Amino acid sequence: MQFAYTPEQESVRDAIARLCAGFGDEYWLARDSDGRFPQEFHQALARDGWLGICMPEPLGGAGLGIAEAAIMMRAIAESGAGMTGASAVHMNIFGLNPVVVFGSTEQQARMLPPLIAGTERACFAVTEPNTGLDTTKLQTRAERRGDHYVVHGQKVWISTAQVAERVLLLARTTPLEQVTRRTEGLSLFYTALDRTKVRVREIPKMGRKAVDSNEVFFDGLEVPVEDRIGDEGKGFDYILHGLNPERILVAAEAVGLGAVALRRATEYAKDRRVFGRAIGQNQAIQHPLAESWMALEAAWLMVMQAAWRYDQGMSCGAEANAAKYLAAEAGFEACQRAVMTHGGFGYAREYHVERYLREVMIPRIAPVSPQLILCFIAEKVLGLPRSY
Repeated sequence: MQFAYTPEQESVRDAIARLCAGFGDEYWLARDSDGRFPQEFHQALARDGWLGICMPEPLGGAGLGIAEAAIMMRAIAESGAGMTGASAVHMNIFGLNPVVVFGSTEQQARMLPPLIAGTERACFAVTEPNTGLDTTKLQTRAERRGDHYVVHGQKVWISTAQVAERVLLLARTTPLEQVTRRTEGLSLFYTALDRTKVRVREIPKMGRKAVDSNEVFFDGLEVPVEDRIGDEGKGFDYILHGLNPERILVAAEAVGLGAVALRRATEYAKDRRVFGRAIGQNQAIQHPLAESWMALEAAWLMVMQAAWRYDQGMSCGAEANAAKYLAAEAGFEACQRAVMTHGGFGYAREYHVERYLREVMIPRIAPVSPQLILCFIAEKVLGLPRSY
């Protein structure tokens, strides 16, 4: 059993840290104010080849695993970029995994290199307003008409749809009442986001202003048959190959965000003097911060275990969900404690910790709620009866 990073993993961490050093706190504070997509950051990662960290080497990727991607995403968030920086590239890292696993050679050669090079950006369209996490009840329809499909429907909470050129779309091709199993009849597409047939409405939200979240309305979008990934009706099975990596990477980002919040709180506690002494000398300040360090370290071990299992081709559903739960809770506590350690200044934007607190709500909520993770563990690990 080996807990140390490999030399390659250390290189990933150090290289990402150096790149992120060129995008300091003022850059991210400005993006949080003006809401502009961090294009310069996205392109810097693309130029150095990082957007293809998990993509096959013959297509221009690095051919590394989810463990290396988790280290990368933690380093991005921990640099102070937070969820804004992580979310700017998050979809590129895990989203096209179904294409890597199930796409044809032609599809891989056509779809992956532009994503790796940063010349195209993608959004991930699964969630719908009336189905939530009950994916089998999706109502967006893709009807086959000769050599193409026509898509009608609505998606919600679709990140980067304002700037994306492509969409990874899950839609129902066979009505639910006509399938034997609820998971059948859904198909997966990766296609151009034709804005003459797609309307995108941004959702004003609590944090991560620079990476948009949207409602997306499909009104007759034509999708060529060659843009369907794998077999018709098997999309639900294919999308599962992206869910565990997504949970692992979100968990890594939450640990990184908690770590930078903890670092800022610790530095402030050393410097801030009240009643003639540093506030960090008081156990009421020390103990919560020490507790957060332990919680973040424990969560990170679960993240790396889940990533290792995925890269070894082993089952990792329980570990990936547990990592996401533990990291989101530990990250939230660390960010909240960072604000409270700063006292009134924690409420000021110039100290950055209030931004971390707003952004850390993302991994707590998405891509799956903490309550459903607890239900999953209770049913799949403990063997308790299904509760929903």
